[in-house]
Amino acid sequence: MFNGFGPEVFWWFDGLERDNSREYFTRTRDLYEREVRGQLEDLLMELGGGEVKVFRQHRDLRFSRDKRPYKERTYGVAGGLYVQISARGMYVGTGYYRVESDQLERFRAAVADDETGPVLESALAKAKLDVAGASLKTAPRGYPRDHTRIELLRRKQLIVGKSLAGDGGIARDPALELARRVRKASAPVVAWLDEHVGATTAPTPSRFARGR
Repeated sequence: MFNGFGPEVFWWFDGLERDNSREYFTRTRDLYEREVRGQLEDLLMELGGGEVKVFRQHRDLRFSRDKRPYKERTYGVAGGLYVQISARGMYVGTGYYRVESDQLERFRAAVADDETGPVLESALAKAKLDVAGASLKTAPRGYPRDHTRIELLRRKQLIVGKSLAGDGGIARDPALELARRVRKASAPVVAWLDEHVGATTAPTPSRFARGR
């Protein structure tokens, strides 16, 4: 059963940011397994709705100049919902993260269309969630800089979510409330993406938080 993230969880992340070493991780591994990874997994299981996965804490150092061995956040997915814990608190989000060229072409065409584009704008406004994701610095090729939906057209990813500060810990009810709120509020946005963008024909997976 998910019991929440106590203050020791965020102290642990603070310590990891100061001392990202195998020595620190080994010394505090019991706390990590029980209160960080364990509670996150319990939260995701309780949310349900599809495949549940918590990603490994070790970083892939093979092609990185940054040789810190551990990620400074712990995250996982459950039924399309991404949940992350770090020193700053808890973040819950969903959307399209890995977007291939064929998906991006469909996304921009649907955003530019005067029938489908306003539907996405309305869904984002009603969701009242933070919008994130990489964007171009200027208009994509073939689209005018003064297009009424240029901010959306510039996006290469579309992620919506909300954060909760970890000061003093995060109790069970607020954590579940945040996750369920994001899932409900984001549903029309995700439905729009599924209808007008959909899966890629490329061999790599396109969906960020929906387990595909």
